[in-house]
Amino acid sequence: MYDEDDLSLLDNVEQELESPLDKMEPLTAEEEVAKPDPEVMLALLESPHSQQRMLAARAFCDIEDARATPHLIGLLNDTCPLVRVSAAYGIGRNPSFEAVEPLITQLNKDWNGYVRKGIVWALGNCRDRRSLAPLANALRTDISAVRLWSASALAQMAEVSYEAVVGAMPSLIQALVQDPIAAVRSNCAWTIGQLCRELPSNIIYATAIDALIQAFAEDQDLGVREDAKASLLGVGDPRGLQLIETLEQEGWF
Repeated sequence: MYDEDDLSLLDNVEQELESPLDKMEPLTAEEEVAKPDPEVMLALLESPHSQQRMLAARAFCDIEDARATPHLIGLLNDTCPLVRVSAAYGIGRNPSFEAVEPLITQLNKDWNGYVRKGIVWALGNCRDRRSLAPLANALRTDISAVRLWSASALAQMAEVSYEAVVGAMPSLIQALVQDPIAAVRSNCAWTIGQLCRELPSNIIYATAIDALIQAFAEDQDLGVREDAKASLLGVGDPRGLQLIETLEQEGWF
């Protein structure tokens, strides 16, 4: 389990919830119009200079080119955390079966929370059954920013398999009810709503709906209640719809 104090870069919750790329210089208008040359960026991924490796890896956050993926996998072990987080994002834009295990390995050992945030996003985009366990573990044990993104990444299990959807639910429900950060609970509510659409009407579905109903009726944060309500409306569960109608008629919400 990672401690909230393990990052000198992250002084408070608001900073932790920022994007891993927030600290980098923005692209200029000219760079936004003309994307970098993939051939040049591929060569720079092997540069001896960390600044050039970082810029090249960052370029593949916008460029889709499968040739970059093996190089980006290698950069997950780079000594510079800005290179590592850019590589993780690049893999997220260029996901592959081969990237999953290296991503999991780096997630388990990287000390930098920005990097781990990028990794969980990439693992979600890889849409692989192997991503389920590390994402669920990150949702339970990591710092708040990584938990936030893990909750969203688990929504991708809807495109993996029924078994992956079922496997994601316990950690999401637990975090929806217990996580101390409202933004994490909100993301869990949204993801549970996405995954419930893939479930038949069984005990797992009913438990997930119960958790959304509980969050809608009892959570102290208005944003969490709104996201739980949106998920219930999106799923169209009769119990949830009836509760929403009843509470709104009573002027509760």
